[in-house]
Amino acid sequence: MDYSLLTNIALGIALSACAGFRVFIPMLAGSVAAHFGIIKLAPDMVWLQSWSSIVLFATAAIAEVAAYYIPFVDNLLDTIATPLAVIAGTVLASSILPVTELAPPLRWGIGLVAGGSVAGTIQLGTGFLRLLSSKTTVGTGNAVVATTENVAAVSGSLLSFLIPVLMAIALLGFTIWAAVKVGGRWLRKKESL
Repeated sequence: MDYSLLTNIALGIALSACAGFRVFIPMLAGSVAAHFGIIKLAPDMVWLQSWSSIVLFATAAIAEVAAYYIPFVDNLLDTIATPLAVIAGTVLASSILPVTELAPPLRWGIGLVAGGSVAGTIQLGTGFLRLLSSKTTVGTGNAVVATTENVAAVSGSLLSFLIPVLMAIALLGFTIWAAVKVGGRWLRKKESL
């Protein structure tokens, strides 16, 4: 499948955004897609399409999904998932970018801005949602949050390959909406102090 420049950028952003819900599911999706020739990776990122990467990401995805169903362990995971989401989003966006004639530092910088920031913002938002759920339901509602995140990660990753531009727009819109909501609450709380 030959993606245009806009489609590749949108695919990188959409998959990166899904890394904000679950770190390893979009990494697995990108690896499988690259292995079977659905997407083309930057030359220095072809290691992502190897069987060892696929097995590694599949194992990590299963462990991550399972761990988020353990109350309060899920809150601890959010502390390491946020920087991992930024890294995964950056790797996904920079490896799918079709502009391979760019110098690697520039490509990685674009990947960080276009992918890492979106993944990190979504992860922070879901982490705050989980903390709120833990506080109000003593952790019993966290399974609902985890299931919603799992569905978003899997369906978002799959739809990113089918309708990448629409998914990128939808996930960017969700990211902006979540950032405004969280930022507004933080500002109101700060003003009330």
